[in-house]
Amino acid sequence: MTEELNLTPNIPDPDGFYDELLAAHAGLSKPESDAFNARLILVLANHVGDRAILQQALKAAG
Repeated sequence: MTEELNLTPNIPDPDGFYDELLAAHAGLSKPESDAFNARLILVLANHVGDRAILQQALKAAG
């Protein structure tokens, strides 16, 4: 049985995380920022690991 993608806010201190995300992009060019985002997505997708959940995330993001 596959779980459902959690779309309910679930990050403690979301504003703090957003600040960290922006800081990670500081000083990067647009191509570098895009590459960073791609790497971050792949790292997080690997952590999730469930292909069905990842497919739900792709649909939710589209």
